[in-house]
Amino acid sequence: MIKSKEIGAEELLNHYIDRVERYNPSLNAIIVMDVERGRERARQADAALAKGEVWGPLHGVPMTIKESYNVAGLPTTNGRPDMKDNIAESDALAVERLKAAGVVLFGKTNVPINLADFQSYNEVYGTTYSPWDVQRVPGGSSGGSAAALAAGLCGFESGSDIGGSIRNPSHYCGVFGHKPTWGLIPPHGHALPGHLVQPDLSVVGPLARGAADLETGVLAMAGPDELDGVGLKLDLPRPCHTNLSGYKVAVWADDDVAPVSQEVRERVLAIAKTVEDAGGSVYFDARPDFDSSEAHDIFQTLLWSAMAVRIPDADFAEMVKDAAALDPSDRSGGAMVLRTQTMTHHDHYTAHNKRMILRWAWAAFFKEYDAAIAPIMATPAFWHDHRPMGQRKITIDGTERPYFEQLFWAGLAVCCYLPSTVIPTGPNGDGLPIGVQIIGRQFGDLETIGLAKLLEAEGYAFTPPSGYA
Repeated sequence: MIKSKEIGAEELLNHYIDRVERYNPSLNAIIVMDVERGRERARQADAALAKGEVWGPLHGVPMTIKESYNVAGLPTTNGRPDMKDNIAESDALAVERLKAAGVVLFGKTNVPINLADFQSYNEVYGTTYSPWDVQRVPGGSSGGSAAALAAGLCGFESGSDIGGSIRNPSHYCGVFGHKPTWGLIPPHGHALPGHLVQPDLSVVGPLARGAADLETGVLAMAGPDELDGVGLKLDLPRPCHTNLSGYKVAVWADDDVAPVSQEVRERVLAIAKTVEDAGGSVYFDARPDFDSSEAHDIFQTLLWSAMAVRIPDADFAEMVKDAAALDPSDRSGGAMVLRTQTMTHHDHYTAHNKRMILRWAWAAFFKEYDAAIAPIMATPAFWHDHRPMGQRKITIDGTERPYFEQLFWAGLAVCCYLPSTVIPTGPNGDGLPIGVQIIGRQFGDLETIGLAKLLEAEGYAFTPPSGYA
């Protein structure tokens, strides 16, 4: 619309700012505003377009971004009170690339502390609420991102994902989200101060109200950094089919390791039927050649180890002491997490080697199938729950289950560095959205997004929450 001059960048920015002023007080999705610089950038975008200059595919598009990205002059706290005065000196690489593509950045969105929850609340910024039901969570850790998009407070968003943090908010808020292949988008500037190493499993990636915008966002941010770019270049495979009739899709609708609700399972099956009705082939028993329970154990080992890099040094030193003092017979969940967060390099190598076996199993699987469709979370959005994590449960069709059990579904893609795209399937009878993930082969990011585009055309599209149209 901007490039066709149907609306100006500044006019569109003002539209979003008006909506932020109207709706954000009850949602607390956007927690840092940068209006003055945003308006100046929008004016520059309009002036450039008037001279025939187009900055890129996102020319003049107003966006907000997850608080954990560095944006020069703005705070990056990860929801931690001890980092509330941490002001970024420069932009994250992904922010630089989005700006090069033309975006107008005007704010940052909320997260849970240390980006580690299915909810988004912290002592620095408070709690973010779902626009579908303020009594419910928007997801986490990119919960502010998804809530802002769903409420129409911005035109585009970018989050991060290590345990579903792009995809569960997309599911809970009824928007599109893409977890890229690990390493596809360099995360420089999405890290604690002084950290230059890309954490294992963790990625940054886009959220949007349409699948095509996911592709635009991925292509804007993807590609090797200055070091790797000397010898590497971006060359992602394009979608293998132009219509659903060509697809061979595996359907992973449920699993004993992490059962899902009937309504979530039915949405996965509904997508399978859509593919089948269009002439595609669906396979309900197709699985990679590994045990799903063992795969989940490997993922959890690698996940908690990777998450430990966010723990302050003094706290980590105490954890090492606590782990050494554990009774060898203690096999509780808390003991397992503590051991994996403090494990030796030798133990991490062993877990990584087991992960490599899983990666090769997935590679063989994707020689036979184009994609796998699966749940991303066990239920629609749950009620806000700020109790200690060890006390939390989720209720699935009347049965209480462990809170973090549903990490299983996020881990299918995360553990083995695979791309995963979440698409909305519409609200349930309680008015709560349900999303489904599309998992593809490594670096098949445009392929999973391509399938999402085709399904979007079949009706699996964004619809705004009541009162936010």
